[in-house]
Parts: sequence; C-alpha cells; structure tokens
Amino acid sequence: MVDVIVGLQWGDEGKGKIVDLKAKNYDIVVRSQGGHNAGHTVVVDGKKYALHLLPSGVLNPNAMNVIGNGVVVYPPQLIKEIKNFGHDIKNKLLVSDKAHMILDHHIKIDQAREKLRGKNKIGTTGRGIGPAYADKIARIGIRMGELKDLDSLIERLEHYYEMNKGYFKYLDIEIPDMKKLREELQNWQEELSEIIVDTTKYLWDNIDKNILLEGAQATLLDIDHGTYPYVTSSNTITSGALTGSGIPPKKLNKVIGIAKAYTTRVGNGPFPTEDLGVDGDKIRKQGAEYGTTTGRPRRCGWFDVVAAKYAVTLNSCDEVAVMKLDVLDGFERVKVCVAYERDGERIDYFPSNLERIKPIYVELDGWDKSAHVRKWEDLPSNAKKYIEFIEEKIGVKVKYISTGAERDATIIR
Repeated sequence: MVDVIVGLQWGDEGKGKIVDLKAKNYDIVVRSQGGHNAGHTVVVDGKKYALHLLPSGVLNPNAMNVIGNGVVVYPPQLIKEIKNFGHDIKNKLLVSDKAHMILDHHIKIDQAREKLRGKNKIGTTGRGIGPAYADKIARIGIRMGELKDLDSLIERLEHYYEMNKGYFKYLDIEIPDMKKLREELQNWQEELSEIIVDTTKYLWDNIDKNILLEGAQATLLDIDHGTYPYVTSSNTITSGALTGSGIPPKKLNKVIGIAKAYTTRVGNGPFPTEDLGVDGDKIRKQGAEYGTTTGRPRRCGWFDVVAAKYAVTLNSCDEVAVMKLDVLDGFERVKVCVAYERDGERIDYFPSNLERIKPIYVELDGWDKSAHVRKWEDLPSNAKKYIEFIEEKIGVKVKYISTGAERDATIIR
C-alpha cells in the first residue's frame, strides 16, 4: 500500500501533523521533492520539532525514513537535523544516491539573483533550491552518491567552476578555495556516506510494505501547475511524488490532500482571497502564521474553494484534511470564496493567469470553542456547517479536522 499526502494550497497547511499522526500505520515514510526550503512543525507531548529535510516519520520509532531522488539536499542542514535527533536516527534513515546536492554556491546564486530582480522578486527562501534544480536539469548537477568518490567529485567541481567563472564574476560570487571545499566534502562523506543508497531499489524491494509519500510545499507552488513564476522549483503534486521516489504509478493506493481552514501564502505572487484588513491580521495572530523555515509573516486570507477543487482534481484526492479550524474561533462571520470574477465575468475554475481576479464570497455564521475538540459531535454546530459546506463544494470527504497543534487534537470522521 502506497499513500500520498499532498498540500492543496500554497504550503504550510500542516502536512507534518497528519504525516506524524498517520506514520504509525506505515513502515516507510518518503520525502520525495523540495529541499530545506520546506518546513514541517510537529508537536508531540508538548515538544515542538521543526523538520526541514528529515521526513516526518522520524518521530515514529518503527518507520524507516527515505529522502528520495527528487529532493535537493544541503548536507550541513541534514547533518544538523540528524544531530538534533541523535545519531541513532541514522538507523532508520536512507538518502537517495540520485538526490542532487545543494552546495554553498547555489545559495549565493539564489540570493544574488533575487537581489537583482528588485521589485520583481519571487520571494524565494534563498536556500539554493532553484539553482540546484537548474543544474540538475542542465545535467551539470552533483548527486549525493558522488560523495563516495571525492577525487572524482573535486575534479568535476573544478571543471564546473572554470566553466561558470564568468557568471560567478557577474554575480560577484567568489569561487571556493578547493582545499577548504575538499575538507568540507570529506566531513559530509564521513557523516552521511553510510546512509546514501539506491533508495529506488530499496522501495521496490519493499513495495509490499505500507509506504507513505510525504510532499513538501504544495499544489499551487508546483513548477508546472502553480502560480508561475511565483512557485517552487519542483513538482509538488501527486505525480511528482511518484517521480521523486521511483514508486510505480500503479502501486498508488490513496491520496490525502491537506488544506487549512483558511488560506496563507509566503512570499510574492497572486492570492485572490488575501485579507489585508483586521480579519487577516486576526487570522495571522491566532494562527501564529510565521514561516517555519524563514520566520516571515505569512499573508492570510479566506478559504478558496476554486483553488481547492483545482488541487483536489489535479492530485486525484480520495480524502481531505482541514487543518487549524480552531484558528477561526471567535469570528462572527467567516468567508468562503466560491468563484472568481474578472472583468465582469464569473469564473468557476482556477485559471493559469490570476491577473485582475476578484473573489466571490459566501459568508457563513462563525463559531467559538472548537479548539482541542476530539469528536465530530462535540464541534460547535456552525463549525460543522462550515466543514460540510467545504466538503460539498470540493466534492471530497473531509476525513480529518485539526483543532490544535497537538497530535491528538484531531477529529477523524
């Protein structure tokens, strides 16, 4: 059984909590794309864990965790996270030898490019993700498996820097001292070499076990199907999870989509239901909406049915989790976007161009005291109506409802 968990909005939906909640049912949890620009926050027994590269299954003592071929890995961040959990985590962690490596020059290129964009900034995290993926597509990237042969790797890097010295000069980026770089690579080799394997073969060999594919970022940030160019540099949807792990498509069992009870976005780009007034500020404050990775305040707004239905269809979702319902406690009225308007025309689908789009809202009665509720029947009546309204509009069952940060503050219907 292979299941996928995928974000349905612009990220930060709370995927980590659902992965952690369900991980006990799986033998293997796989991270299939993205890099340390992603961030999952999981709270267990009052302790908060911020994960950027490690799959959320690391909190399950019985699950093997796999960083798949579709991920771009920054070794210092991976080493840091391993040490935070204790080195025994290595006994249940594998890294694909085909996963591409982020080096410091990727980070410098990322930050320099963003600076040069000026007012046209994309809002990148500056973690080197885009440049690493660009090198991958240009067939000049470095893969994690190359750490096992440092002489060959250094030779390749010397050629890479020579080939790109004009570009580095233009961006005012200094080419690394090769002696220091070799020492750094040696350290990475010593720390990581034993867990770098052919994870595609590992997954095929264990395909009859229960496997969970954990997506990073979310559907509306997908490089092909998101709000381009304000997107990430990988395919964040269900099909991307298969490509980024090597799982054969016919082995897929279930897709679980994750959405907040409202909508947030970090960085620039279109956001039809953004609320720049008092309600948006209230959502941000009550939801503690600040980036796990960047610390940046998130842009906040109302639930968007049009975008959610688009994401549900694109990912073939079988069921949905609605997160952070409790954040909407205390609102007298809550809004749901049910369609768009552009130049006087009503639009009921998610267009590739969101320019001049205005949301068409339906307002519902608000509620209070949904926080930490564990049973559907104990939810306030208007909170139930809100969930049922969303469920009807997106055409998929809302199976999970999160009412707090803790693992057990979840309603399962």
